[in-house]
Amino acid sequence: MYQRFYSLREKPFVLTPDPQFLFLSEGHRTAIESLLYGIRQKEGFMVITGDIGTGKTTICRALLERLDKNVKTAVIFNSFLTEEELLEAILRDFGFSSKGRTKKERIDALNKILIYFLSHGKNAVLIIDEAQNLSIPVLEQIRMLSNLETEKEKLFQIILFGQLELDQKLRSAELKQLNQRIAIRHYLQPLTQTEMESYIYQRLMMAGSQGSITFSRSALHEIYRFSRGAPRLINLLCDRALLAGFIQQTHYFDKEIIKLAKDSLLGEEAVPKPFYSFPLPRNLSSLRIPFLTIFLFLMAGMISTSQGHFPSHQDAKNAIGGRVQGIYSRISESIPPSIPALPLDKERFQNSAKEPFENPERASQEVSK
Repeated sequence: MYQRFYSLREKPFVLTPDPQFLFLSEGHRTAIESLLYGIRQKEGFMVITGDIGTGKTTICRALLERLDKNVKTAVIFNSFLTEEELLEAILRDFGFSSKGRTKKERIDALNKILIYFLSHGKNAVLIIDEAQNLSIPVLEQIRMLSNLETEKEKLFQIILFGQLELDQKLRSAELKQLNQRIAIRHYLQPLTQTEMESYIYQRLMMAGSQGSITFSRSALHEIYRFSRGAPRLINLLCDRALLAGFIQQTHYFDKEIIKLAKDSLLGEEAVPKPFYSFPLPRNLSSLRIPFLTIFLFLMAGMISTSQGHFPSHQDAKNAIGGRVQGIYSRISESIPPSIPALPLDKERFQNSAKEPFENPERASQEVSK
């Protein structure tokens, strides 16, 4: 929607792990170099962990782009597998149909394939993404696969990418032996604010921006406060900000636009309430008619007095008494059918209407109140 307005070739803040948009922070660069070293040196087990949205899958894709042709890979993205399904997926990803039906037959087939790769100068790498979802038995099966080796070197390398739960799982008592075999560990830190700013402008440039899109310092600070440096959250918020900027027809993004984008992303847009939506407390709803009567009584007295309609004190009392009687009668007649009318004691009402004329002193006191 906003690409034409900003003269962009493509959306700069997509969530798919596109290596074209890879931004190498210090932590990401260290992770990739460590993995490349471990593969070349045939270190065996390697683990990359990080919080949600810190770029683990992006690093995995970037790593695959940098491997040479002598490295054969099996990449598992579906980590909800049984032991048998894992072995079958590895064989298939290495380019061989599943051989054998039992676990032993599949392990033997995998061993022959790895020896074939080694004899032809190939290095085999198994990469598993979202490895925190692997069960304890499957992780133990992976440990057993690491025993496939010659007298001098490992037959293939195993790299696990996962969230923080993976590290906790590996440190459990059941996986003590596997944890001891991990040669390279790396924890992905979120981006710093300086790195985040470079990340945003790099993605805009890669998408075709010529520097026309700019952010204020307060806007960048608001983005970092929301995302905490997690690339996925940065992408979500910046994409929504571009949409908000397009609606406002602006290339300059200040803090207010970022806040609007954040509220839209979180579903917290302000919805104006109608002016009449002020419900009375339940215990006061039954008192509406008496309150209205008193209010109209006071208004009638104030209006009549201000207009000078009463040449004498006695006339004021007579007029107010008559107006109250008329107002009360109209209110009683206008009560909706759904609201039961209050019982009206006619005799008491007539007496109260006559009372101001029979007892002037008391009427004067009531009026003064």
